[in-house]
Amino acid sequence: MDFELSTEYIELIKLLKIVGIADTGGMAKNIVEDEQVQYNGTIDTRKRLKLRKGDKIEVLGTEINII
Repeated sequence: MDFELSTEYIELIKLLKIVGIADTGGMAKNIVEDEQVQYNGTIDTRKRLKLRKGDKIEVLGTEINII
């Protein structure tokens, strides 16, 4: 899935809510804390990770490209 970024960056937990992977911020934080997120191929547990154009994350089997 592609996510078109309209600002300089988006925080990881906000992205998870916007694309529907997490229903709430708490759920998004739990997904990240449980090491379910790969950022550009590496597991990342930073909830406030700033995603920019060109980044790729994989969460629970869903790949998201930031464009």
